[in-house]
Amino acid sequence: MFVRSGRHTLRSRDTLVISVLLPILIMLLFVYVFGGAIEVEGPYLDYVVPGIVLLCTGFGASITATAVAGDMTSGAVQRFRTLPMFRQALLAGHAGEGLLRNLAAITIVLIVATILGFRPRADVLGWLTALAVIVLFVLAVTWIAVALGLLARSPEAAGGFTYAIMFIPYLSSAFVPTATMPGWLRGFADHQPATAVVDSLRAEWGGAGNSSVVSAVLWCFGLAAMGYVTAAVLYERR
Repeated sequence: MFVRSGRHTLRSRDTLVISVLLPILIMLLFVYVFGGAIEVEGPYLDYVVPGIVLLCTGFGASITATAVAGDMTSGAVQRFRTLPMFRQALLAGHAGEGLLRNLAAITIVLIVATILGFRPRADVLGWLTALAVIVLFVLAVTWIAVALGLLARSPEAAGGFTYAIMFIPYLSSAFVPTATMPGWLRGFADHQPATAVVDSLRAEWGGAGNSSVVSAVLWCFGLAAMGYVTAAVLYERR
């Protein structure tokens, strides 16, 4: 199932390119258009890269949700039910492929950011911690995307459901300090998973801000568990 999902993704080259190209374009937009008007500690590029990592994961989640919804509406699941295979293998294949694809896209984004001047000052432990947080966050978002794909009644609806995932980073510390937000919005921005993950990555890479690794890990485990359980229940019902 993992290989099957990977083949489907490689055949959709336009979708694959867009999922990588859009985060890069958004990074260029914020750095060279909005970055000069936003005051942060240190270079704005170093500040915004963790947020771009989250956006990259959101775009990847849209591909996963659409693929799951496509399987549920194309008759593929009915065929798989006649085969001697583990029932949850289809979902695990989509989740594994989504995790690997998102990590590859994030790697490309980090390479482009380095070319633009991104210079993290992390040691080996900092890089390992940041990598662990990224993997956990991508895994959590991927399982939520799988659940959304099962909830949707068409691939188009599944893609629409994931817009909420891509919108959440904008309501966090990913692009601007939360201190600049209105009080009623700042309370939400300071206590949501995107802010915990972004602040953790920023601190581990040697940027400004306090590390929130414990909070980020707890959020990721909680979201991953919620996504997995919801996906399993929806899959059995459908």
